[in-house]
Amino acid sequence: MQRNNDFSRLELNLQNSLYNYRYFRAKIKPQTKLLVLVKANAYGHGAVEFAAMMQNAGADYLAVALPVEGVELRKAGISLPILVLTAGTDFFNEIIDNRLEPGIPNLYTLKAFCEVLRQRGIKDFPVHIKLDTGMHRLGFMSSELAALTDFLKTCPYVKVKSCYSHLAVAEDPEQDEFTMGQLNMFKTNADRITSEIGYKPMYHTLNSAGIERFPDWQFDMVRLGIGIYGISCLKDVNLKPVASLKVKILQIKHLHPEDGTIGYGRWGHIAPEGTTIATIPVGYADGIDRHLGRGNASFSLNGHRVPTIGNICMDMCMIDITGVEANVGDTVTIFGEDPTITELADILGTIPYEIITSVPRRIERIVIRK
Repeated sequence: MQRNNDFSRLELNLQNSLYNYRYFRAKIKPQTKLLVLVKANAYGHGAVEFAAMMQNAGADYLAVALPVEGVELRKAGISLPILVLTAGTDFFNEIIDNRLEPGIPNLYTLKAFCEVLRQRGIKDFPVHIKLDTGMHRLGFMSSELAALTDFLKTCPYVKVKSCYSHLAVAEDPEQDEFTMGQLNMFKTNADRITSEIGYKPMYHTLNSAGIERFPDWQFDMVRLGIGIYGISCLKDVNLKPVASLKVKILQIKHLHPEDGTIGYGRWGHIAPEGTTIATIPVGYADGIDRHLGRGNASFSLNGHRVPTIGNICMDMCMIDITGVEANVGDTVTIFGEDPTITELADILGTIPYEIITSVPRRIERIVIRK
């Protein structure tokens, strides 16, 4: 259930997403396909809404983490090919019925999937072979390729649509030697598969940082994740934030020292000359980490930065608006253009991914088209 957007909303700026899309599209060859990741509810942006935006923008592929995420997109009318990065072993029929394309990280999964296809009389179903080139999370190791290709040559039920891997530190210039090792290993192992199975699948391994820093290795497709949402690994690049979390003031109080303290644990202290606070309808259940409380972060209100005061509650928090003209119903920006997600992530000592993916579905996503 979503909250009434009169109180809180996550605005998705269509024009900003198109700006970011064009920035990355310009870095790859016209014939190179572009896959956009919409896993984890499109990094918290709203999977259905964002997938539709990318489909209309001209993306060639989408990728999700789990089969259920792909099923949601199909039910919403998304028709682009969808790669399921973590297909698992329990939802093969859902994958088949919804025309999803599973990532295959090991021989066990491949054999299990092929058995389901055999039982259903399906041949040449598209699969994507994941190669482990040093991330050591999922994927076929070099020593496992012989067994993989031997099986593929005898299995009529699947057709390898692509070979792919994942870069661990593409954003870090100090570790470029490791990244180059990954890229070379990927090409060697993908070429080995191609030579054994007798046809050429697509190759793809570049993530957002890889597109920016290693464009010579774009192969047949690139995978655009955090970059499309407005985060670049390069300091001199200003991508545009797609999401802005905005809420409206519920109540304003003018407090004096004799009124005591503010919030749970009594951590909010009133200034000797008095303090004006506003209560807004987001808390840690909405992705506002408790460590942003007690003045550690500030949000935007009517052209001013206003700090948090007291502890963050589950569904609400308080901000110190002393000296700022404001009324109940005025809009407070938690993140967007100002402050940015990166600023909040720096305060918390984390990465922007964690901030945006923490915004739950109960916050309504609204596409702003102008």
